[in-house]
Amino acid sequence: MATLAPTRTRSTSRLRFWIPRLAVATLVPLVLLALAEGVLRLLHVGHSTALMEPCRVHGQPSDCYNLFFAAPYFPPGVIKTPQFFSISPQKPKNTYRIVIFGESAAEGDPDFAYGFGRYLRVMLQQRFPQINFEIINTGMVAINSHVILEMARQLRPYKPDLYLIYAGSNEVVGPYGPGTVLTGSSMNPSVIRASVFVRSTRIGQLLTESGATRREWGGMEMFVNRQVRAGSPRMELAYRNFEQNLRAIARAGTESGAHALLSTIATNLRDSAPFASLHREGFSSTDLQSWATLLKKASDYELVGDYNDALKAYDDAAKIDNQFAELHFRIARCYWALGDYGAAKGSYIRARDLDALRFRADSRINEVIRNVANSSGSNAQLLDAQSLFDAESHNGVPGSELFYDHVHFAPPGNYLLAMAAYHRIVQLLPLDVRENTADIEPLSEVECERRLALTGHDRARIAGEMVDRLQRPPFSNQSNHAEQVQSLMFRAAGATETPPETFSLYEWAIQQDPNDLNLHYKFGFFLFDYDRNAAAQQLLLARPNDDFPVFLPDGTQIR
Repeated sequence: MATLAPTRTRSTSRLRFWIPRLAVATLVPLVLLALAEGVLRLLHVGHSTALMEPCRVHGQPSDCYNLFFAAPYFPPGVIKTPQFFSISPQKPKNTYRIVIFGESAAEGDPDFAYGFGRYLRVMLQQRFPQINFEIINTGMVAINSHVILEMARQLRPYKPDLYLIYAGSNEVVGPYGPGTVLTGSSMNPSVIRASVFVRSTRIGQLLTESGATRREWGGMEMFVNRQVRAGSPRMELAYRNFEQNLRAIARAGTESGAHALLSTIATNLRDSAPFASLHREGFSSTDLQSWATLLKKASDYELVGDYNDALKAYDDAAKIDNQFAELHFRIARCYWALGDYGAAKGSYIRARDLDALRFRADSRINEVIRNVANSSGSNAQLLDAQSLFDAESHNGVPGSELFYDHVHFAPPGNYLLAMAAYHRIVQLLPLDVRENTADIEPLSEVECERRLALTGHDRARIAGEMVDRLQRPPFSNQSNHAEQVQSLMFRAAGATETPPETFSLYEWAIQQDPNDLNLHYKFGFFLFDYDRNAAAQQLLLARPNDDFPVFLPDGTQIR
């Protein structure tokens, strides 16, 4: 034992020598970084990335959405924002505060003014006028659960009553997904959190802005070359991250005292062909020759209406390669033509799930949503939009009757989702409120759209905008692209009212709800072609405060 003493002494001496030096080597850079961060903040270099920032709305103190919140999740120059929203830090009495979380479909794209959140507001306010229903729609183009989680956490202090979550479409293409072009490729949650933290600091912003080329938003076309196989190991990481984030989002709501309503994602199965298809791995040139021959044979049969023989040839092709998404879409259409709608639905689902440009939530995403909703406690509930849309679609397969494109709702789809949410919310209201309301059935779709001023002019305008959108990839690469465009062009030509009639519809809706800023905004845009001064007056009425910039449709700013 005596021989060990010198060894212990030497070890202790080394520790005493190195520990202070290691501490200094670690702490000094951290202190210097903290000082640099503080100096940059004092000099107003960079910007806060908090979700909300102080502002004034109609002259009253409030908190408004911070335009730089999403900067850590997007490349420089490409920052997506939701529609403007503000929240009073002090929740008014008799207010039921609903926060909608999600991507572009939740936001209401292609036109926020007619999104499902707007339908929901009209339904609730008309049936329960004694309650102030405050609907805060945080939906945003191109985001996913990584961004939504931070939103959900930062909105807890505002005492929400309900978190309504319609999210899952962008888990692959959104920030930190396996098919994204927006962020780095790492999908490790710790690395993601570290990246977001660094890019939220002023030092990180300075380095990012100075070291990166600024880009412009290019829509879905930006992702055309980021195809991901259904069987890719990175998909498993995406599903795992989505589940962890979704659980945390629901927990953020329930821990703040709110209920969490988690919705599955409805997609256009019947009228939206796959955006991209990939052959199975190990597919040889010999396989390709045989497969292509069978596909040509099947297509020829299909063109002349011989769907049985077409199916036989398609099935033979599937024996060579059953991973090609477009093949299953064609098989589905043959089954549909033969009246076998159950088999058609299965093949449509298979085609969507194999789509290599993953802009639609697949079966696994909806499975995750169901599992999280059913295992997150009594304050969390499932809203099964997918099953609801199936039940309300032709032969149980959703298509263009409910969607404009692959995921964005046409008016009947927005109404359907709003009505389902309405029924769940009614059950969460105090019993005395329900018992003292003579009629708790939701307004009809026609009545909702009358109050939202969804005019024939606006229906045609939105359809025309969608026609323009579908002219670019990846839509133009879909096998049924011409059919989709033709359908939208038919809608765009379907206005059945004169300008004076449109004017009257807007005036009536504004009389019912003069404080609806969206009505004034849409009315102002309609008036621009007829009376610029009247248009300017309506757009000024649409701004929340005197500092909010207002522009005419031609880009002229109104003073």
